[in-house]
Amino acid sequence: MIHFIHLKNTPILEQLQLEEALLRTDERSFCIINQGSPPAIVMGISGKLEKLVDLNQLKKDPIPLIRRFSGGGTVVVDENTLFISFIISKKDLDLTPYPEPILRWSSELYSAAWQIPDFRLIENDYAICDKKCGGNAQYLRKERWIHHTSFLWDFKETQMERLLMPEKIPSYRKNRPHTDFLCKLKDHHPSVDSLLSSLKKELKKRFDLEDFDLLSLTKKPHRQATQNLLI
Repeated sequence: MIHFIHLKNTPILEQLQLEEALLRTDERSFCIINQGSPPAIVMGISGKLEKLVDLNQLKKDPIPLIRRFSGGGTVVVDENTLFISFIISKKDLDLTPYPEPILRWSSELYSAAWQIPDFRLIENDYAICDKKCGGNAQYLRKERWIHHTSFLWDFKETQMERLLMPEKIPSYRKNRPHTDFLCKLKDHHPSVDSLLSSLKKELKKRFDLEDFDLLSLTKKPHRQATQNLLI
C-alpha cells in the first residue's frame, strides 16, 4: 500500500521536514506531492554553498536557503515547481535500494502515466529529448528509501541565474547554460491537474493507494538533518 499526501502552498522546508520524519520514524510507504511552494534554493546534504550559489545575488535578493537531508544537486524552486516524492518500504516494493533501479522504476512510472513523447531518463535526470525537466535526490537505507523529484512545470530564467555552474555536471549538459539545458513541462502537457490525475491513476494500477490525513500523524523524536541555512 502507498499512502497519498497532497500538499498545496507548503514551503519546501516544511515538506522536507515532513519527509525526513516519515522516512526515519514510520514504516509505511508514501507518495507526497506539493504544489505552490514559495521561492527557495535547496542544496544536497554535502553541497558546498560558495561553489553552488551566487552569494552576491542572494545577498541582494534573499530567499530561503535549505540544506536537505538527502544527496543530489542544488535547485532553485518556486510556485511553479512540482515536487513528487516516494518514500518506499521493501514490503511494498521489493526493489534493490540503489539509485539506478529506483531511477529506472520511477522513470517508467512517469512515462506510463504521462505519455509525453521523448520523456526519458538521462543519467540521473528526467528529460524531454535532451533537455532536463526534473532533478532527483535520494536517501537510501536497506529496507526503506526516499526518491524525491523537483519537476519544472515552469520557471523564471532570472531565478535560475542564482546558481553557479557546478563543478560536476552531467555529460549530456555539454556546458549549456540553465536556459538552454532546461525545459518546461507546461510545453508538453495540458495542465498540472491532468499530470497529477494521470499519475494517481497509474499508481492505482500498481498499488493500493490510500489518501492520508496528516492530522493522524503522531510526531516522534528523530535526528533532523534538514536545515534553513539563512536563519
